[in-house]
Amino acid sequence: MPRTAVTKMHGTLNDFVLLDQRSQDVSDLAAFARMVCDRRTGIGADGVIAISSCDGADARMRIINADGSEAEMCGNGMRCAVRYLSELGEGDRFRIQTLAGLIVADVLSKGEEYTVRLNIGVPQFQAQPLPFPNAQFVSLGNPHAVVFVESLDGFDLVAAGKSAPQWNVHSAVVVNRGRIDARHFERGVGLTYACGTGAVACAAAAIARGLCESPIDVHVPGGVLRVEWDGIGEAFLTGPAVRVFDAQLASSHAVSV
Repeated sequence: MPRTAVTKMHGTLNDFVLLDQRSQDVSDLAAFARMVCDRRTGIGADGVIAISSCDGADARMRIINADGSEAEMCGNGMRCAVRYLSELGEGDRFRIQTLAGLIVADVLSKGEEYTVRLNIGVPQFQAQPLPFPNAQFVSLGNPHAVVFVESLDGFDLVAAGKSAPQWNVHSAVVVNRGRIDARHFERGVGLTYACGTGAVACAAAAIARGLCESPIDVHVPGGVLRVEWDGIGEAFLTGPAVRVFDAQLASSHAVSV
């Protein structure tokens, strides 16, 4: 049976199995993701990051959720992809194509902590019939519903997320003008320790409402993400990227290239 080389990584405990398709291929990414992301029978992860070559960019990144569905963009996954490419010696500044558009990324620090800063693009606020009180829809190439609450424990995020499978749903508490505490329920995954674009959505919604000002530290179960946004232009996300281990998997989905 062919073997597939993968790398387990995480960004603020939002974890991924990274697959470099420039030197190997997988015939069915959705089935592969369901197999390797299973936390009982596989490696266990929130999703698969698939890197491939791309004309006009340094690389292309696809993000396949644990259930096999594809997301437009993933901020934590992007930081992991950037660390992987940087450690291959391919540079410290990257232009990476995604379904949400071109993302520019810079490696800020290496060593004990690998820190990456992403240009996420301009947050878009659109009118949506959200089924939650005190909520805001924010698009960052992928859809987010941010629900401002008084207490994270007092809001049933799982029920909210399951009731709105078309969105990534986030509960957020504004602690002060420079800090938000947030929790995330992501499409195709469920509860996660962090959501990079979700953190940006929470911060942008708070800034737009006059509740916070840039920069904002978004505290999530997996750590802290920093969001910068001037309220008009492009937003930036900074956070860690951690390499956990490399492995060779026996996979019926692998194809030699």
